Amino acid sequence: MATPARRPRRASRRPRFDLRATTLTFALVAALLCAAGMVVRTAAGVVEQRPGWAAVLGLCCVAGVLAVRRRGRRRAVARAAARAGEALDAGTRTALEELEPDAADDAAPAVAPDPVDTHDPAGVLDPAAPSPESMDPGQFEEAVAALCERDGCRDVEVVGGAGDLGADVVATCPRGRRVVLQCKRYDVRHRVGSQDLQRFGGTCFTVHEADVAAVVTTSEFTAPAVEYAEQCGIVCVDGQALRAWTEGTGPAPWEARPCPD
Repeated sequence: MATPARRPRRASRRPRFDLRATTLTFALVAALLCAAGMVVRTAAGVVEQRPGWAAVLGLCCVAGVLAVRRRGRRRAVARAAARAGEALDAGTRTALEELEPDAADDAAPAVAPDPVDTHDPAGVLDPAAPSPESMDPGQFEEAVAALCERDGCRDVEVVGGAGDLGADVVATCPRGRRVVLQCKRYDVRHRVGSQDLQRFGGTCFTVHEADVAAVVTTSEFTAPAVEYAEQCGIVCVDGQALRAWTEGTGPAPWEARPCPD
C-alpha cells in the first residue's frame, strides 16, 4: 500500500520588525502631539487674554472653510449665469431685428414747425428788408428811423447804443418838435414791462428834452407799463400799432400825441 506524499508547508511571510522605522514613527507622532499641545495652549491663552481676537480668528477660519466648499458651487453658478446671459443677448438681438421694420412703419410723422410770421412791422419801404424775427436791434432802429423820414420828419438820427440813456431814434416832427423814440425788438412772448418804461421816462424829457417820447415795440406792453406811460405822457406803440403805422392805416407816434404848438 502506497503512502500519500505530504505537501510541504509554505513558509508564512511575516513582516520583519524594523526597530529604526518604529522609533522614527513614534518620534514623529510625539512631535506632532507636542506641536498640537502647544497650539492648543497658545490658543487657550489668546482666548483668555483677548477673546475678541480669538472670536475673529475663529470666524475667519470658518469663513475660509465655507469659502473653499462654496468655491466649486460658485464656479458652476457663474458658468450657468454666463450661458443664460448669452442666450438672453441672442434673444434680444433677434427680437430687435424682428421689431425694427414695424417700428419704422409705426414711427410718428414729423411735426411741421409753426409757420413764421414773415410780416415786416418795421417798414415796407424795402421789400428785401429782413423780417422782425431775423432783425437785430440795430436793424430795427434803422427801420423805425426810415418810417420817421417817410412821414415827414427831418434831422432823423439813430443814436442807440452804449450810453444812449434810453434814446434810440431822435427826429424833428413836421411841426418842428423834438421826437425821442426807444425801440424794443422783442419776441411776441416778451412784453415790455413797467421797468422799461420807468428807465426811459427818467431820461426822455429831462436828458433828451423830448416834446414827444414814445416806445416802439414788436411785442406788447404790460398793464402797469401802460399805466405808467399814461401818467408820464409817453406814447406806447405796440406791434399792432406799429403795423398800422407801417401800412399807413394808423397814426405816427407824434400824431397819437400831437406836438404842442
